[in-house]
Order: sequence, then structure tokens, then C-alpha cells
Amino acid sequence: MSRLFGEMRQVGIVVRDIEAAMDHWSRICGVGPWFYTDKLAVTEFSYRGVKHDDLHVSIALANSGGVQLELIQQRCQTPSMYRRFLDAGHEGMQHWSSWPVDYDARLKRALESGYRIGQQGDSARGRFVYLLQEGHPGTVIEMAHMTDARRRIFDGVRQAAVGWDGSDPIRRAWPT
Repeated sequence: MSRLFGEMRQVGIVVRDIEAAMDHWSRICGVGPWFYTDKLAVTEFSYRGVKHDDLHVSIALANSGGVQLELIQQRCQTPSMYRRFLDAGHEGMQHWSSWPVDYDARLKRALESGYRIGQQGDSARGRFVYLLQEGHPGTVIEMAHMTDARRRIFDGVRQAAVGWDGSDPIRRAWPT
């Protein structure tokens, strides 16, 4: 548990081919089912303080026990921490995420502790922020505001993984 951010709830994995990654994780690793959306609906996005209206990222979510895995494939050239990670020759774990209910208070403490905002956004599910104080790739920290809408989706992803028998490994809609 992080003193600043709370419990690690998710590992964010940036990939070049999300379909291949979902196949690998479900077929080879036995993790699933995956809930996939081709274009995450983001209502607001900024990278290093500059707003962008054209972010296109595909996202897939699955749980392994209490930890959620998030696969991310950026499908555009919009500046972002995902693009920077890939352009540096990396692929794999790019961040870990906490889901605080007290999002504003935790963000304020993180900024007072020397973290800087790398990218942030908003969606119908709630706000998110990626914080810069990266020691090496894979140590970026994301906070996603735990709203009721986000909780319903994340609870559905986690419940679907309990006792999953390998059938229907890729589901192209969020759980209801």
C-alpha cells in the first residue's frame, strides 16, 4: 500500500498490438475474460499541460485475482505518455494505478510531494491523472477517481474473472 496513493489496483501495460496481447494473456496465461473497447471515450485530455481533442486509445481490462490488468494500444500520433513510452522502444508495464475515492486530496498531496502531472483526462466514468516522477519505465503512477460508474465497470470485470472457464475470452463491451 502506498502512503500517498493507496492500494495498487491495476497494472497498465502499453502494447503495439492489443489483439495479440489479449490472445496471449487469455490463451497462454489463462487470464480473462478481457473487456475491450476500440476507442476509449475520453471527454477531455491533456499531455504536459496541452489539451488534445484527438486521442484514440484501445483499452482491454481483465482481472487476475484482485489486480486488474489494463492493455493499452494508442492508435494515433497524439502526444501522450503512452506514445513517449513506445517511441523510447518500450512495450509492457508503463504504470500502476490506484483508485482513490478521495482523488482531489491525494492528488494535492502527490503534487506537494514533488510529483508533476504528465497527462490527465476525464470521461463519463470519471477523471484520471498520470504523474511524472518516473525513475525508469514502468514506475509511472496513475490515479483514477473511483466514481460509481467506474466502480460498476471494475466490479463487473473482477466478477467475470472469478471462476472463468476460458470461454468467450474477448468481450467487446463493458460489463453491465
